[in-house]
Amino acid sequence: MQKPFPRAPAVRCLYRTACATAAAALVVPLLVTGPSSDAQGEATTRLQRAFADAAAEYRVPQSVLLGVSYLQSRWDTHDGAPSVIGGYGPMHLTDTRTALAEAPHHGVTRDTAPPLAVAAGPQQPAPRLPGQLTTLERVAGLIGVPAARLRTDADVNVRGGAALLAATQRRLGKPLSADPADWWSAVARFSGADDSATAATFANDVFAVIRAGAHRTTDTGQRVTLAASPGVRPDSRQVRAIRPRATADPDVECPATLACDWIPAPHTEFGDDQYGNHDLADRPKDQRVEYIVIHDTEATRTSMIDTVQDPSEASWHYTVRSSDGHITQHVKTKDVAWHSGSQFVNARSIGVEHEGFLTQPDAWYSEQMYRSSARLVAYLAKKYGVPLDRQHIFGHDNVPAPTASSIPDMHDDPGPFWDWRHYFDLLGAPLRATAGADSDLVTVLPDFRTNQPLYTGCNESGKPCAPHGSSAVRVHTEPHEDAPLIQDPGGARTARTRRPTSTTWARASPPARRTPSPNAAVTGRRSGTWARRPGSRTRRGIRRPSEPQV
Repeated sequence: MQKPFPRAPAVRCLYRTACATAAAALVVPLLVTGPSSDAQGEATTRLQRAFADAAAEYRVPQSVLLGVSYLQSRWDTHDGAPSVIGGYGPMHLTDTRTALAEAPHHGVTRDTAPPLAVAAGPQQPAPRLPGQLTTLERVAGLIGVPAARLRTDADVNVRGGAALLAATQRRLGKPLSADPADWWSAVARFSGADDSATAATFANDVFAVIRAGAHRTTDTGQRVTLAASPGVRPDSRQVRAIRPRATADPDVECPATLACDWIPAPHTEFGDDQYGNHDLADRPKDQRVEYIVIHDTEATRTSMIDTVQDPSEASWHYTVRSSDGHITQHVKTKDVAWHSGSQFVNARSIGVEHEGFLTQPDAWYSEQMYRSSARLVAYLAKKYGVPLDRQHIFGHDNVPAPTASSIPDMHDDPGPFWDWRHYFDLLGAPLRATAGADSDLVTVLPDFRTNQPLYTGCNESGKPCAPHGSSAVRVHTEPHEDAPLIQDPGGARTARTRRPTSTTWARASPPARRTPSPNAAVTGRRSGTWARRPGSRTRRGIRRPSEPQV
């Protein structure tokens, strides 16, 4: 896939002082102070009122409705675009058939729905989709509203979600209680999970948010607040009412709260001292694990499962599914996977792939995926003593190239639209500046929602991408907007340099080194267009054991 090309950035500020953010538990969102009364205008509180009205109409506790929506979408609408499984709006009501018909490219995969194509010959009925992929159709019948409005009108979508929660509570034989604690089973069922671990984790996360409270401004500028209710303690034994199948695999290295399975990558000898697709090792006895590398697959999970089982291909330790955060392990963490394009980093790291495409973050980078990944990474970091900071938890796009000439072949994933700030909040290690006022180091910590640098190439080469929140900023060599952008050594030969109209400045980072530098945490982006094979992935392929581990 061609690298999105940055253009015309907005002005951003540098922060030399620590961000005043309280440490958060793994499942607790970032808490900030509530909005001022002056900011709560009629236009920016419409969604908050929609939650209140829907909760009252269908007798669902407002905190439960807000908590479920927060876990589904963080109250965002994504401009009406569906998720990878066809979920729409703040309540993520699913209409997979419509999503497939309207956006077949990078759409629902074989993991989530059967194909809808019909073979030549007599017309065949469309295949029946699982119930968790057609909740929007059911809701349309419950509240008597056209499906199109549920997909495009956030207020109606919230009303539909409340109706579905109430119907789920009744189906479980429970009263429409005013006590949020009585809704644990309905919340777990609402997740659509087909295993008890995922359903229970979803419900527990919702109630963790209810206890802690949350406030944020959505992608449409709506200010939504969930007041903290620290005394809400549901009886988790209600999970018995769900009755999905449980998952357990003795080979998986995974937290008990996550649904994980084991699909191994092969270690195959080809003869003539050649083998694939990973190295057998005994870490940390023979090599300390120092880093965890975050990837996105740039392919569907089904495709990547095929790839990782091919002994001539690349390998990685874990894959996280977009739709529900389900985790599959492929390589034991004691062994060395070939995932980063750098043998030095591979030998010292664990690679975690996330199903998705970096140019379509709203469809693929789901809240469930963020949370499952954060739980997994926190578990691995504790097991191997990896610090929870951006020097040790970083993206494939932060991996230094082995040589300057190989920089253009390095990867961009998970890309500028991965929300690092939110991810570290979920890790319980909020990003903040750590250097003193006189230090040569600075921390660039943009607000993800409002920081929207312009990129091209998301849908068509050279065409602007839709505005979107980003963790990425541009870095100049001097503190003025006319200064050249910082270039990667080796990358400048193939880059077509552009001078943006305004940007952020920071001191020049040192040349690429064999280990990630402290400045790898600063999300400065390269400028220009790189010559890349569309859709290519850096692969180690088959190698000889005698190759040096650099």
